[in-house]
Amino acid sequence: MWPDCRLLDLLKIKLPIVQAPMAGASGSAMAIATSNAGGLGSLPCAMLNIEAMYSEIGIIRQQTNKPVNVNFFVHQEPSQDLKKQKSWMASLSKYYSEFELNQFEQKSSNGRAPFSNDTCEFIEDTKPEVVSFHFGLPKKELMDRVKAIGCIVMSSATTVDEARWLEARGCDVIIAQGYEAGGHRAMFLSNDINTQIGSMALIPQISDAVTVPVIAAGGIADGRGVAAAFSLGASGVQVGTPYLLTKEALVNDLHRKALKNSKSDDTALTNIFTGRPARGIMNRVMAEIGPISSKTPDFPLSGTALTPLKIAAEEKGLSDFSSLWSGQAASLAYETSSADFTKDLARDALKRMGSLV
Repeated sequence: MWPDCRLLDLLKIKLPIVQAPMAGASGSAMAIATSNAGGLGSLPCAMLNIEAMYSEIGIIRQQTNKPVNVNFFVHQEPSQDLKKQKSWMASLSKYYSEFELNQFEQKSSNGRAPFSNDTCEFIEDTKPEVVSFHFGLPKKELMDRVKAIGCIVMSSATTVDEARWLEARGCDVIIAQGYEAGGHRAMFLSNDINTQIGSMALIPQISDAVTVPVIAAGGIADGRGVAAAFSLGASGVQVGTPYLLTKEALVNDLHRKALKNSKSDDTALTNIFTGRPARGIMNRVMAEIGPISSKTPDFPLSGTALTPLKIAAEEKGLSDFSSLWSGQAASLAYETSSADFTKDLARDALKRMGSLV
């Protein structure tokens, strides 16, 4: 039924729809529902410890025998720059005073860990069908171990150069992440967000540059986006923001409310929540000190100082300091289940591609 079945054949799935792995916002329930519906469910592991990873994959294996994707970040461990951290704290001091918080009582935690020997051992033990990475690929020795298990490896590219780099190092599938995508930009060969391009320009260029299947990501929320992605050369799509309004999403009520009220021009790229550019819905702290700041500590340390403010504000029903990750097509999303959304998206896409199939 689909114009390009390379991804379906490679991943052994029925629908060319990948549920984006959204750290902190999705877990085993969403992955199970998506995989059972015929797509590829994803388990984000960047914010999980090893025990939680084993627990989540155990739940998945109990409730589905379908392929699943396990996702990791591959950033470098951050350097502790005390001067930069002091400057960042000075930028937030007025908010600490406003909420009557003690800036010296922060808990030291970066919240996100890169792929390591321990997580590679987890992969070797659990043998997920698909392993995906964000911000490039792990070191060669770790990559070789993942490939030796037989896992399909996917990673995201924001430029043609990144796509070629990934393919040359053994990546089986390239996720072409357009500028419209929510959450963290996957960029790793460049740090200039001003040169990033949208999906319409990125997908065909990456599709022409590599021989492996390409998955389109960014701004896709209905069948029109899927049809466009296939027309541009993609073999499938990765969708994130619409899944945040499903019943399996782990986002809180404030985030859900922001998504439901979002308009097309409500999001911006910001680095203030983690230290890396990520797209989210504009809020107070983004407007007042960002959305891009040169004072943020290295990824992901800037979030440590923001966490107490986030907690204090949310207790008052405010999302002023919360990272409201969202892509540019949030207004097309609707409340449903992950399984129903996956099936609806595929059905709508096939209907719109009727003349092409």
